[in-house]
Amino acid sequence: MADHPLVAHKLTTLRDETTDSPTFRRLADELVTLLAYEATRDVRVADVTVTTPVGPAEGVRLTRPQPLVVPILRAGLGMLDGMTRLLPTAEVGFLGMVRDEGTLKATTYATRLPDDLSGRQCYVLDPMLATGGTLAAAVHLLLDRGADDVTAICLLAAPEGIAHMEESLKDRTVPVRIVTAAIDSHLNESGFIVPGLGDAGDRLYGVV
Repeated sequence: MADHPLVAHKLTTLRDETTDSPTFRRLADELVTLLAYEATRDVRVADVTVTTPVGPAEGVRLTRPQPLVVPILRAGLGMLDGMTRLLPTAEVGFLGMVRDEGTLKATTYATRLPDDLSGRQCYVLDPMLATGGTLAAAVHLLLDRGADDVTAICLLAAPEGIAHMEESLKDRTVPVRIVTAAIDSHLNESGFIVPGLGDAGDRLYGVV
């Protein structure tokens, strides 16, 4: 969990039901950039030497293959700009998943990802880690394609969702991390995070 006063400040405004969609989108974008800073702490780099105007300097550059950023449609799109602002050289894939509100199970309806993700670090963008079904399915899909390091970035998480992720991925040997602005109290009977911030997709883009 990211512990920073600016993260808490922006999250508080996102939670406020009076925050309109344009403001919500802007703050979500800013919050994701802050979370991305923490999420990329272990991004792979290689040592390099560059020449400054006054001499050589030791530094690092991102290694190849480039990281892959995967927003889960549709709400994850609202996090994409904030992530790529920090990682502009990353490639972007898309994953369309929908949760059945009756069974709370996630199904995939669209995939735009490389078939082979061997050696790739992947960053999954999903605003709400509620039941964990959608995010777990997305992570399994990436791992099945060869991803060897996965980090999920979520605005909010529920304890039930974190527990589901741990149980679902317990037999996987690939490191999977979750970076979130806050872990809330619980899920209600409809599978929504409490106190949460409502439906992130609706608040980003309106009810359609």
